[in-house]
Amino acid sequence: MSETETQTASAEAQTPPPPLSPAGTTVKEGIINSLRGINEIEAEIVSLVRNTVSNALRATGSVAGEAVSVTNEVVRGAIAATEEIGTGLTLSTKSVAKGIIMGVSDVGGDLAAAAGSTVKAVVKHTADVGGDVSVVARRAVDGVVEATGEVGGNVIEVARSAGTAAIQAAGTLGNTAVGAVREVLIGIVGGVKDIAGTAMPKPQMAPQAPHAAPQASM
Repeated sequence: MSETETQTASAEAQTPPPPLSPAGTTVKEGIINSLRGINEIEAEIVSLVRNTVSNALRATGSVAGEAVSVTNEVVRGAIAATEEIGTGLTLSTKSVAKGIIMGVSDVGGDLAAAAGSTVKAVVKHTADVGGDVSVVARRAVDGVVEATGEVGGNVIEVARSAGTAAIQAAGTLGNTAVGAVREVLIGIVGGVKDIAGTAMPKPQMAPQAPHAAPQASM
């Protein structure tokens, strides 16, 4: 390619795209404003759940003993809210899970245990209302992992605990649910295949006849 052709190609590459039409601009601004609104809503949910969990655990004075109960009730409340307004379960799940982990962290609780109980509660109560267990489980795991990173916890340990809990909880719903949850978690949780292998019952192997002892050479 000649120098002139190179300069022409470079100029074309740097040419900005034409401005958006009024219709394109309207859609662009509408989406930006909507996404900003979603981010604000998610932040509010995280803050609400975080404060509720930390205050409840401080009031009981027993973080280890009450964390599972508080987590279960918080998840139930969140799902009841989405049922009442008819939407938002998938959107709110990540924020609720994130808020729970942050609230437990605020009182020095066990993040891995909290992650497991959170994901189990999410799967159970989502199944109770007929929601998409696999998608909601993924959102919950996203939330606990993100929160753990933000508070400086052991992300790998928490991710494995959450992944194990998701598959175990799905196991109570049948093999189809286990498969669906495992598939969506593979992209999030490192080593989720190993987790699935330990969480799911292993097939029974038929006993093998013992091998004859080798003959000693003469």
